[in-house]
Order: sequence, then structure tokens, then C-alpha cells
Amino acid sequence: MLCPKCNFSQPDGSPECASCGVIFAKIKQAAHLPAGPEQPHSAVYPAMEQGGDRFLAKLRPFLRAIGPEENRLVLASRAIAYLILLGWGVKFIATPLASDYFGQSFLHLIHLPFHEAGHIIFMPFGRFICVLGGTLGQLLIPSICIGAFLKYRNPFAASVGLWWLAESFMDVAPYANDARAGELMLLGGVTGSEVEDYHDWEVMLGKLGWLPYDHAIARVFSVIGVTLMLLALVWGGYILYRQARKGS
Repeated sequence: MLCPKCNFSQPDGSPECASCGVIFAKIKQAAHLPAGPEQPHSAVYPAMEQGGDRFLAKLRPFLRAIGPEENRLVLASRAIAYLILLGWGVKFIATPLASDYFGQSFLHLIHLPFHEAGHIIFMPFGRFICVLGGTLGQLLIPSICIGAFLKYRNPFAASVGLWWLAESFMDVAPYANDARAGELMLLGGVTGSEVEDYHDWEVMLGKLGWLPYDHAIARVFSVIGVTLMLLALVWGGYILYRQARKGS
């Protein structure tokens, strides 16, 4: 017999297609439904119809064994990601403010393009806002991601976005802490003490008359970062716990 969907030839009496996985009984049942609005793709098999991919059809028995969309595979992947963020987060939290670990971290390279883009985006608003735009840029991007994930009802991804925002606050803290000392190596291979009017936080705090408070401001950024990271880890862990109970 030939599959009515993919024309794959197989023995008569087969309950489902060995190639695309369609269930013949459901096709017959759908054919006898009364005329009306277009039937949803799930009348045959959701993953196969929506993806249109034979590879997904081959995975159908495995997916059926481990559960529906929120299956154990998805849960396990999220749990692995959570454990990585947990370990990394503990390292960030335990790192002293004056350490260069934040600047040497891979995530610092992620923040850098958004930081520099922030300078350009906020340039029309004057010198001070342009300089502040670097910090704003690297804080706004993860915040936008959190909002987008919440809009599309993916709270676990939103918790990862919150973790990213928390680490971004921690990444800003050593930069603010270095405003007077000017010892950190900046973009361009120079330090703040080597080039005048180049260090963002030296420029901003200098204009505000707040340079003596650079360490206190840095601690504020650090505390905000640690607090948000703890919230992100608790939030993500709670979501995984709820999903594990729901799937059990």
C-alpha cells in the first residue's frame, strides 16, 4: 500500500507510515469529518505537520515515549543550562570587586559591542549622555531580552535574561571602581590614566563632582548585580521545579 501523504510503499495493513509516521486511521477519520473550517494540523501529528520534516517524524516514537512538548528532553536541556549558570553565577558573586575576572570573562566580550553601540546611539543627546550611553547600552539589551521572553511566555528564558542583566551590572562595577585610579586596560590598549578624558566613569563622575565616591558607586552596581543574580537563579530553579513536577 502507498502512504496517502508521502507515497511511501509499505506492507498492507500497516497502522502507520514507516517513512513519515502518519497514522492511517487518523487520516481516514479526518476524511469523514463534516465540511467546515480548516482542520488544525494537529489532526494528524503536530510535530510532523508543523515542521514538515521527515526527520521529526522519525523521532515521533521517541518523543511519544518521553512526553509532550514540555518533555523530559527539554527539561534536561534547561537543567544543564541552569547548572552552568549556577556555577558561573557563584563564581561571579564570590569574585572581589577589584578583581579583573569580569574584564577577562567571555561575557565581557558580549557586553562590549552593546556598550560601544550605546555611545553611538546616545551621541545626539550631548557629551554626558553619550558617555553614559555605554553603560546604558549594555544594561538595556538584556532588559529588552527579558521583556521579549516574557511577552512570548517563556519565563525560563526570561530568568536567563535576568541572569545576564545581573552579570552586566557586575561587569560595570569594576569600571566605575577604577574611575580615580585609571588602571584598567581600556579599548584601544590604554588605561584611563594614560589618556585624558577617555575613561567613561572618570568623565561622568568628574562632571558630577562625584569622583571621591567612585568606590561607593561601584559597590552599588555590585550589590544590584548580586541581588539580581540570586533572584534569577531562584526564579529559574523554581520554574524547573514546577516543570519537573508537572511532567512527573
